[in-house]
Amino acid sequence: MGKQILLSLLLIFLIFFLPWLWGGEGQDAPPPDPPPAEDLQPEPQPEPEPPAEPSRAEVDKVTPLNVLLGDTLQQMDMQTYLLGVVRAEMPASFEEEALKAQAVAARTYILHKIAGGGSANHPQADACGDITCCQAYKSREEAAADWGEQAESYEAKIRRAVEGTDGECILYEGAPVLAVFHSSSSGSTQDAQNVWSASLPYLQSVETPEGEESVPGFRSTASFSTGQLRERLLKALPEAQLEGSASNWFTDIRQQPNGTVTSLSVGGVEVGGNRLRTILELRSACFTISFDGDAVTFSVSGYGHGVGMSQYGANVMAGNGMNYREILAWYYTGAEVGPIEP
Repeated sequence: MGKQILLSLLLIFLIFFLPWLWGGEGQDAPPPDPPPAEDLQPEPQPEPEPPAEPSRAEVDKVTPLNVLLGDTLQQMDMQTYLLGVVRAEMPASFEEEALKAQAVAARTYILHKIAGGGSANHPQADACGDITCCQAYKSREEAAADWGEQAESYEAKIRRAVEGTDGECILYEGAPVLAVFHSSSSGSTQDAQNVWSASLPYLQSVETPEGEESVPGFRSTASFSTGQLRERLLKALPEAQLEGSASNWFTDIRQQPNGTVTSLSVGGVEVGGNRLRTILELRSACFTISFDGDAVTFSVSGYGHGVGMSQYGANVMAGNGMNYREILAWYYTGAEVGPIEP
């Protein structure tokens, strides 16, 4: 019995401990062969993505302006200002390319004014909301009240026009032009020299397509009694001799082929057609005069001073397929549309 126990212990020893004695201290299996040298190179990294293009609204958004609205001086960026100007200056129902042309013209106008030292009327402000000094301005709330149910779509349309032309202006020899504009003309626009006695190469007379069929109120009349007319004229032209029949007061009338009066004599005083338009608050200087008893009637075509871009003309051009750059190149002779730096 004892021998059997001893034999069993011997077998257990041989089975469990001899491999340990032969193999050393339980050494792990040898490591695999090292990978080839080329496999040890760092994995190629993807090329860095180029920086994102600046957003279409960045230039206008980083151009600050001081704007005088009524008696309040407001600080805003160029984009906010242009939205207000386009809302006020052009019908939102117009073609988008016409609205883009308006946005570029408005941007250029204010940049030209700033480059020239601003306005003596408001030295503390870059621009104002007075249409007789700078450009009209209308807030989103004011415009929405006028637009009614179409307010949301019109606002989006004007925003696309402003943002879609971000930072662009009308340049002549690299500088922003005096980008004046008006509502409508009769057949052709006016050379700046005929209106303001100063010729500018990019403000020449060009043909324009709008007319009675495309412009509401294209033709208008203004009638005065002889007494009313005399009083109005003498207030502005005190040296005028306005005696006898009113039909004798207006002589030496000089007109362009489209009917625009460039100059005339009023009671012996030479006056520009645009000056008389202002004195009598006519819609344009394209007029004829008729007399009937005590009444003097001015029959007028178009609306505005007639220089630069015609807004209704731009809308007709856009409807015929022209884009905003082509429209602006048409109205501002020899100029081009290009970006400006912030």
